[in-house]
Amino acid sequence: MSDNQTKEPKIKGGSFVIEKADLDRILTPEDFTEEHRMIAETVRDFIDGEVVTRDEEIEKLNYDLTVELLRKAGDLGLLGADVPEEFGGIGLDKVSSTIISESLAKGSSFALSFGAHVGIGTLPIVFFGTREQKEKYLPDLASGTKIAAYCLTEPTSGSDAMSAKTTAVLSDDGEHYILNGSKLYITNAGFADIFIVYAKIDGEHFTAFIVEKEMEGFTLGPEEKKMGIKGSSTRPLYFEDVKVPKENLLGEIGKGHRIAFNILNIGRYKLAAGSVGAAKEAVELSTKYANTRKQFETPISNFPLIRKKLAEMNIRTFAVESMVYRTAGLLDEAMQDIDYTADDAGTLAAAAISDYAIECSINKVFSSENLDVIADEGVQIHGGYGYIQEYKIERLYRDSRINRIFEGTNEINRLLIPGTLVKKALKGELALLQKAQALQNEILQILPNQTFEGVLEQEGHFLEMSKKIFLLVGGLAVQKYGTKLEKEQEVLAGLADMMIDIFALESVLARTNKQASRTSEEKALNMIEMTKVFAYEAFLRVESVAKELLTTIESGDMLRMQLSVLKKLTRSNPVNTNQYKRSIAARVIHNERYTV
Repeated sequence: MSDNQTKEPKIKGGSFVIEKADLDRILTPEDFTEEHRMIAETVRDFIDGEVVTRDEEIEKLNYDLTVELLRKAGDLGLLGADVPEEFGGIGLDKVSSTIISESLAKGSSFALSFGAHVGIGTLPIVFFGTREQKEKYLPDLASGTKIAAYCLTEPTSGSDAMSAKTTAVLSDDGEHYILNGSKLYITNAGFADIFIVYAKIDGEHFTAFIVEKEMEGFTLGPEEKKMGIKGSSTRPLYFEDVKVPKENLLGEIGKGHRIAFNILNIGRYKLAAGSVGAAKEAVELSTKYANTRKQFETPISNFPLIRKKLAEMNIRTFAVESMVYRTAGLLDEAMQDIDYTADDAGTLAAAAISDYAIECSINKVFSSENLDVIADEGVQIHGGYGYIQEYKIERLYRDSRINRIFEGTNEINRLLIPGTLVKKALKGELALLQKAQALQNEILQILPNQTFEGVLEQEGHFLEMSKKIFLLVGGLAVQKYGTKLEKEQEVLAGLADMMIDIFALESVLARTNKQASRTSEEKALNMIEMTKVFAYEAFLRVESVAKELLTTIESGDMLRMQLSVLKKLTRSNPVNTNQYKRSIAARVIHNERYTV
């Protein structure tokens, strides 16, 4: 781009519900560069060669081994992907760090230890640290010489992080903050050296601190006995008059929430990236098993119901993958020009990340719930063997469950998704309310389109109508409840589910259209068929949720009128999804892995 050209304005977070996506600006895995592919290969070689071979030891909670492997990852540059070169990292783009998170998933518990270190453990200093803090801590964190942990949750504050009881008081000489309190469920606690800790100064001002393991008065509780992720360290922390140098205050006094919530946003989308990798492994394990396991003298992969499961697992994985890399592209574009050596880096990073809080929450909810279904179906395909620890699918099933709780429960995220959208609209950042009002005037002119000739034309119609349905129902909800909408949690959750399906459908549709335009319909056939299935089923879900919400919001003649409008918006030709699932399954079974 020449100097006299201006960059296109950044895509606003949440705008996908009211605007048509620009195909050229949606990143897909097919857009990866050769460097991206080399990074993925490097991580896979490391995981297969160093981690998987020592998997049993890691699962026995071998601290020394986990730290040794983290340092080896540091030697490869993997720990420094998000750390600027000036501070000892390699400063890769967000797509690269997303690829790393996905590719690590096969490492199970090690992947969690890695993710907690490079993500929520290190990024608070990358984004919000002073230059002195970055120079002091980041080189060691990027190399693995020191390991990081993130400390937010407390015994009485989980989803309500701002109700934290841990306190910090400035010492009489003004040189230290004295911390008292405790933290719970801290990943990497057993072997971490650096802890990002949140406390309230004078019991009031929520603030972040960098705490070192050696500081006097800082102690650890015993390891938690967990359902899954058994090879990761999870322990409580206790602070008894811990003296933290005033130079270790991170960010601004009373602005800890800005750090906490934005780091959680990044954590949510990185969790989704890990879910992509785990889902792909589940598809591969299940397909290979189905091809070798015989019943009634034939491989079970020949049975239609098993084939249907494999197809649906593949389609779900495709949808999550499409969404995750689209979000990585948005974050990349928003953050690529930030100078992390500058004093305003934290302000700019917070603005960029928070703008996509909706997308990050959507990724978290959709990926974690789909991975649970995929892992569950994987166990079912394995039958009794799926319940035996010797088979990896059993671990995938147990390990996946925490994802719906990590990084803010899915219930909390479902409230955040439409809640944040409405706040952006009220601030004038999105023309949501204007679009909803315009729809009321447009409804009478909408004519059902029953003739679809082009490839994926009907699927594009499903997306367009889904957005209108959301505007219809969301507009009525805002109109009826006003500022009290935040208390109508069932309505918010329903609106969130519609937004999730809209974002997922648009991501899938854009990816497939982009690929078909680059190659041919024949070469993109598997994508096209997966998109047809996903689009139809997503559209049916949107219709179902809309009916439920209209029945909640309206009654009597007004309800009947709105249901008739909904019926007009949901007219469509039925899709024989089983036909497509059969051919998708055939390709997956032939390849014995996730197939696009």
